[in-house]
Amino acid sequence: MFIGTVGWVFYVCYGADFVMRHHSFEYLEFIGDNNTSSSAIKYYIYDNVFLKYVGKAAAVVLFLLATMSIIEILNNNGCFDFISEWVRTRNTKQLLWTLTLATFVISANLDNLTTTTMMLMIMHNIVQSRRQRMLIGCAIVISANTGGCFTVIGDPAGVVLWGNGAVTATNFSAYLALPAIVAWVIPTILISRDLPERLDVEWYTIPYRGDDTNLNRWQRLVMLVVGIGGLWFIPTFHNMTKLSPFLGALCVLSVLWIVNEVFNRKLLNADQMIHRRIPRVLQYGSIQLMLFVMGIMLAMGVVQETGFFSIVSEWFDYNIHNIWVLGLISGLMSGIIDTFTVAMTYISMYPIADATLPQYWSDSEYVSTFALNGTFWKLIAYTTAVGGCLLCFANSCGLALMKMEKMHVGWYLKNCTPKVLIGWLCGFAILWLEVYIMG
Repeated sequence: MFIGTVGWVFYVCYGADFVMRHHSFEYLEFIGDNNTSSSAIKYYIYDNVFLKYVGKAAAVVLFLLATMSIIEILNNNGCFDFISEWVRTRNTKQLLWTLTLATFVISANLDNLTTTTMMLMIMHNIVQSRRQRMLIGCAIVISANTGGCFTVIGDPAGVVLWGNGAVTATNFSAYLALPAIVAWVIPTILISRDLPERLDVEWYTIPYRGDDTNLNRWQRLVMLVVGIGGLWFIPTFHNMTKLSPFLGALCVLSVLWIVNEVFNRKLLNADQMIHRRIPRVLQYGSIQLMLFVMGIMLAMGVVQETGFFSIVSEWFDYNIHNIWVLGLISGLMSGIIDTFTVAMTYISMYPIADATLPQYWSDSEYVSTFALNGTFWKLIAYTTAVGGCLLCFANSCGLALMKMEKMHVGWYLKNCTPKVLIGWLCGFAILWLEVYIMG
């Protein structure tokens, strides 16, 4: 956030050269017959440059807010209690695969962080051994990130690519589904080998949610269908209307909220209703994530406006000229830096709206690599999302696990990083084969 705000302050104060270099024709049209001045340049930057990036960032943040609110409403009403019922077993493999499969599926449709936190809470209340909780928690984090990366609504980077018109929902999922499954299954198998045959578990009762009007099974199922089914409709909504995906997410949230009010009408005059009607997602933790996303997107926007990313991409095109090498580099960087930051850096270097053909790429190479549904966009989405699991502090899901289980980076590096690396590279190889066979 600090970098994003300070960057734009400097740009608006000293951006005359950048405006004349990159937007000279538009700026001259903006001032018309008036003389140029510092105030005119600042007004132009605000109206025609700054607000463009604010709009893009706000669209992603509003989408995250809507999806986080949806999952919180569903969770508050016990719609995910079915998972707790399914995992009533002491068998290691059955519990591990049930938890990670549920995480993989839910995170493909909802926010990764909220999904991970919910599944970690379920696991934490069941498994008693701290070491077993850390291993299963690592598998949950991996499944959340891999599940989120193969749909356009499952990860912030996918939302950005989709909103910018770089990918379509069907093509994106068709290519990334198999690599994501491989990157999830292989580490989970390796983690299961470190767990005993029988787990030390303790079953807990379904949580009390205020008054004595817990929703019955069919009501919870209806809310689950409305919430998850509505999210599946968002790509269709976007294709039909061409409006930003966050508007479809807000529509789904509003419908789910109405259903929530109807089913919980007996609590309308009760003090507990305030906890049902206002999602806990609006509390500090998730707000922090949304503000972080806003700050990163604004920071990337101001750097892009200076032309620096064009210089970097030209250097990559001339010296490397191989997107698969760039993909490996981005994945390794995501394991050290933040996942979303790395993804936005690479996305900003090759904007989909830029019609200028890079001088080091042929026409056919550029179309297959950087145009709509180009290989580069899918590669970056996969490598950054899964590569962020190489170290637990490089993504918000891993940080949630570290905080909940008081897990150290050294323990994760020893017990989970090699497993994630194997799965990541295998998924990377699958994606490479898909591109050269299907492409």
